[in-house]
Amino acid sequence: MANKAIVYTIYPNKEQAILCQKTFGCCRFVYNQMLTIQQELYKNGEKHLSKLSANNYCTQHLKKEYLFLTEVDKFALSNAVFHLANSYDRFFKKQGGFPKYKNKHRAKKSYTTNFTNGNIVVGDNYIKLPKLGKVKAKIHRIPNSDWKLKSATITQNRDDRYQVSILFEYEAKELYTPATSMSTLGLDYKSDGLYVDSEGNNCNMPHYYRLSQNKLAKSQRKLKHKTIGGNNYRKQQKRIAKIHRHIANQRKDFLHKKSTEIANQYTCVCVENLDMRSMANKGFGNGKATLDNGYGMFVNFLEYKLKDRGGYLVKVDKWFPSSQLCHWCGYRNGNLKDLRIRKWDCPCCGHKGIDRDWNSAINIKVEGLRILESA
Repeated sequence: MANKAIVYTIYPNKEQAILCQKTFGCCRFVYNQMLTIQQELYKNGEKHLSKLSANNYCTQHLKKEYLFLTEVDKFALSNAVFHLANSYDRFFKKQGGFPKYKNKHRAKKSYTTNFTNGNIVVGDNYIKLPKLGKVKAKIHRIPNSDWKLKSATITQNRDDRYQVSILFEYEAKELYTPATSMSTLGLDYKSDGLYVDSEGNNCNMPHYYRLSQNKLAKSQRKLKHKTIGGNNYRKQQKRIAKIHRHIANQRKDFLHKKSTEIANQYTCVCVENLDMRSMANKGFGNGKATLDNGYGMFVNFLEYKLKDRGGYLVKVDKWFPSSQLCHWCGYRNGNLKDLRIRKWDCPCCGHKGIDRDWNSAINIKVEGLRILESA
């Protein structure tokens, strides 16, 4: 079995929006209350509550002590408790830091509810949700008939737009498509344009952040002159959030279209296993371009889309000298560690004007096929 989520934009009315805000607040309240209880148990030398015990405590004690918790969806509160338990588990496994208290102004406004007895329905122009009823929605995609609905996560973005992520479970069909040299593509990361492939094509991805940079700077300057905490200050914050949201949507839309195009044409795609966080630091001097590309998101899109079609994403080690090797004769040119050299001549086989990025993409493709065959 496998899971897949579809994100829909919803448009709650005034009453539904108020109930969403109450649910956000109650989930945050229950999370903080249970975190306090767990810390007190630890200080007293007692064992911390398990996931089910914490949920029972919330139902039997917190709901009776704080009656406003009964106004919202019970599954939302249970999932808030489970999220805290998962945070503790990750902390004990050394996979994350210690859980922190959620702040009203900084915490993400989101809650998750579970499917039971038809309480969640995806209609033609609405989505039925527990406690909220039918909420107007933009249904851009219909789930398959054999998909089983599992849960729904309602989120309010910084620009006050609401979204719901519907999680489905379906039976995954194992597809196998043999990879050949003709059906394999190598991609070399390029700071200016996202990537260059082994066919010599340049992605030429637009720099969406830079295109909106002046507009964003102007809105941020206006925010500087507003009184912190005032209505005009909050309105300007929403305008800035709307610009950021627009940039993110543009980037995500481009990456989805480009990854779908590649996944439909090729069976196997070979990429470098790069550490994008390290590449975006100040030492390289191109952090803004690196973050604007969204290369990590692009690789994730490619991976699951290729898998759905029976293809493969092969990650070549980042220390593999793909840019230093001549793909015709295998000669290694150590001078190419200097990133300023974009074209070079091979002294061994005599090829001239070798494009650095295209040559690197071909070497990544060859190395990726070797890794795939050995596996």
